[in-house]
Amino acid sequence: MADGEGLIPKHGGYRNLKSFQIAQLVYDVTVRFCDRYIDRRSRTHDQMVQAARSGVQNIAEGSQASGTSKKTELKLTNVARASLEELRLDYEDFLRQRGVPLWAREDPRRKALVARRCRTADEVAGWCKEQKHGVGGHSGLYGQKGLSTSSMTSTDFPELSANAALTLIAVACSLLDRQLAAQAEAFEKEGGFTERLYRTRSQARRKP
Repeated sequence: MADGEGLIPKHGGYRNLKSFQIAQLVYDVTVRFCDRYIDRRSRTHDQMVQAARSGVQNIAEGSQASGTSKKTELKLTNVARASLEELRLDYEDFLRQRGVPLWAREDPRRKALVARRCRTADEVAGWCKEQKHGVGGHSGLYGQKGLSTSSMTSTDFPELSANAALTLIAVACSLLDRQLAAQAEAFEKEGGFTERLYRTRSQARRKP
């Protein structure tokens, strides 16, 4: 522990984490997706929304807990990663069961969406709308004010919407994998709260 560093290090600040920001975007997109395409009375609707929410909440809780327990931070970050993996499978099931294509990893639309750096579900909606222009121009999943539900119906938008969500989930999972690796390395090198407490007490005893 460096000189001048307190017993409880700086922690929280999860809103600045890119993983949190993308996971929150995935949650917002998933809520809209499920309300549009999944029966609200179905178990799948609740499971997808809750898995997306779990990804967000556990990143935040892990960050907040890191001040006193690196082990808890690691555990909760891993829960967030697992929740997003569950959500990814649900989206893939949605596509497979409807015979809708799953974009390949090298699909240029994935790269285009990542490059757009969308910050809100509305911005993702705008991107989807742009992609749809070439095949009919409907506003699709998210819609716009003044457009009826019937005017938004399209067989193309389930593909766009689900694959856009899967692209964002892949980004979030990649960020969390790196975050987990960094947390594991820090825990291995520095230990947790108990080790910090021991070092603090040892330094206090050595002072004249």
